[in-house]
Amino acid sequence: MSCRGDSDDDSSSKRTVAYVFSPEYIDTCDSLSKVPNRASMVHSLIEAYGLLKHMSMVKPRAATIEEMAKFHTDSYLEHLQKISEDGDNDDPQSVDYGLGYDCPVVEGIFDYAAAVGGATLTAAQCLLDKKCEVAINWAGGWHHAKKDEASGFCYVNDAVLGILKLREKYERVLYVDVDLHHGDGVEDAFSFTSKVMTVSLHKFSPGFFPGTGDLTDTGLGKGRWYAINVPLEDGIKDDRYYQVFTSVMQEVRAQFNPEALVMQLGADTMAGDPMCSFNMTPVGVGKCLQYVLQWQLPTLLLGGGGYNLANTARCWTYLTAAVLGKTLSSEIPDHEFFTEYGPDYSLEISPSCRPDRNDTKHLDQVISTIKGNLKNVV
Repeated sequence: MSCRGDSDDDSSSKRTVAYVFSPEYIDTCDSLSKVPNRASMVHSLIEAYGLLKHMSMVKPRAATIEEMAKFHTDSYLEHLQKISEDGDNDDPQSVDYGLGYDCPVVEGIFDYAAAVGGATLTAAQCLLDKKCEVAINWAGGWHHAKKDEASGFCYVNDAVLGILKLREKYERVLYVDVDLHHGDGVEDAFSFTSKVMTVSLHKFSPGFFPGTGDLTDTGLGKGRWYAINVPLEDGIKDDRYYQVFTSVMQEVRAQFNPEALVMQLGADTMAGDPMCSFNMTPVGVGKCLQYVLQWQLPTLLLGGGGYNLANTARCWTYLTAAVLGKTLSSEIPDHEFFTEYGPDYSLEISPSCRPDRNDTKHLDQVISTIKGNLKNVV
């Protein structure tokens, strides 16, 4: 399953990559009820393929409450800390802070939030310190959290914290989100500024979470035209997705000229995900990633959604190899979670036979509208 067509001496094999990891961090992330053991599965597969020796492993530290307060409100963080200590699910205030149905209160949830936020800050700091060109936190990418509420399994918006950290040094930061769901929390955080451009490709359909991210949502005030939304329908596959992605990103780069990049790579777009919406494979997402990596900007890579755990591990392992310019064997190596990859024990993900609901003429119109909007970027 080749990650690139070039020989091993291309720019990707010389790329310096930092990988945020500690056993304690993985354990903490494994406890997230929506994706149990996912962090371990991802890390174990990356390790089994022998990719760790090509990256510098960086031990994350937990974010302080002050660091999280660069985005989140004190009252939200204090409440999260309070209920986390006793695992109190009955606090009447919790509902005001988005805690409950989608974001259950479990004991230690504050420590989980601080761990994820701190890991993305650690990765961003590696880029600021020029210790690497690409920094990876696959257990991050929780893009729905708002400044004063949890949302969609996201308790802390580590993507926002990472962008704010990069903004300490870089004037213009680009955020690109290829998760199945709209990156609403990140867009909201930066909707009034022209210093951060947010680009989200996502499923947009009546009743589909979070319900935002229409083509006409373009930012507010000084940030008008600096939010780009690419609404898509079910069934899109690699080739067409890549075509849309490159058409938009080419124009984004020309008009915005970013100095640093944060990319959220949620794997719930994969064929076989329980979300059953897009029909992508790691190869398609990998091509999108390679397209922006060729810009050679300081780049922070984050995870996100991905509810078929084995496919999510397949995807992020493949993407890690793509960043490193390595080609991986099709056969899943023997490791702790080997049995999860049956019945074929193969790295590939095959598209399902589902129709692509995206009309070519409509997609061309979407791209043309976006290109027109980007002409307003000064």
